[in-house]
Amino acid sequence: MPLFPTAPVRLQPYFGHRNETHLYMKARALRSAKSSFDGGGRWQAMRTMLAQFLSHEVAGMEARLEVERADGSSIEVPGTTDKEGFVTFEIALDDPLPLPENTSWEVVTLHWTNENGEQCIEGHVLAPGRSASLAVISDIDDTIIETGITGNLRSVARNWRRVLAQMPDERLAVPGADVFYSSLGGGRVLAEGETHTGDRIRAFHRPFFYVSSSPWNLFSYLVAFKRQREMPLGPVFLRDWGLDRSTFGSSSHGSHKTDAIRRILADYPSLRFAMIGDDTQGDLTAFGEIVQEHANRIAAVFIRKAAGPFSPEEVAAKAAIEEAGVPLWLGESYDLGQDFLKNAGLSADGATSKIVEAVEKGDEAA
Repeated sequence: MPLFPTAPVRLQPYFGHRNETHLYMKARALRSAKSSFDGGGRWQAMRTMLAQFLSHEVAGMEARLEVERADGSSIEVPGTTDKEGFVTFEIALDDPLPLPENTSWEVVTLHWTNENGEQCIEGHVLAPGRSASLAVISDIDDTIIETGITGNLRSVARNWRRVLAQMPDERLAVPGADVFYSSLGGGRVLAEGETHTGDRIRAFHRPFFYVSSSPWNLFSYLVAFKRQREMPLGPVFLRDWGLDRSTFGSSSHGSHKTDAIRRILADYPSLRFAMIGDDTQGDLTAFGEIVQEHANRIAAVFIRKAAGPFSPEEVAAKAAIEEAGVPLWLGESYDLGQDFLKNAGLSADGATSKIVEAVEKGDEAA
């Protein structure tokens, strides 16, 4: 049973993104308390995590997305939650909305009504800057954090303690991931203490997008994990889970990710992308498929090795990436060399030296 079935209905906004002609945002209507990952002991941690999965979705609820334009006018778009509580806004901007010079987070407003009357909450939309020529698409599970929630039911059962009893600050990041991702982001757009309207989340110069096989229920948890390690935030493409083959079957991981990556590439035709994943959920195979379709759009492929020998499909994908001339890195802890990063076009803003320097310091400390 859901832990908070009588709580007032709230909307949980997920990170949106936009280009000059379209804006995308997803939210979910839930009858639950807002997620909090503060301390409180092991029992409280388990209650908190169970609340993420035993969510009480609200279907058929009317919602409205409000987008303010630079001239003070606003666009309002209605939506209705589906049977799982999701509402997806895909707004065609008839009057094109120029992208900012530097990558930034813009604020929108979501409106709904519950038993307490009219409600609203801010949502955040990533707007890649015109100055950005390279963006990043990354997996999450076993690429930056060992979630223990992907794979099959046996894997979930084996990792129940990690899944249900560890708060974000207790979870271990993949070695070197925090330094690597922060450096790959090219630094934050604004200096410390500098703010302007719309920047509630600090943006990195390079836009980040995350694709994951984890459920939408873990969105707040994953955001908290990345915030605490000062890793770049970005729109997250997660999955709606069900207890069937479409959720736990290994083949579904790759198709979900390739579909999401194709959409991102289509939304930003002027950007090239670095793709980061691991070898536990078919990322190499999925990335190989994308490279075959869009070799000129992919600057580099990074695969963290965490499993055993490659499958025949992965061997074929590796060969396809190499044949396309796309730089391919295979390693265990993001130990990257200057030459590889330079060939991938990641050295223009000094990020290369920062990554290598941080890795070398980490090796000395070990």
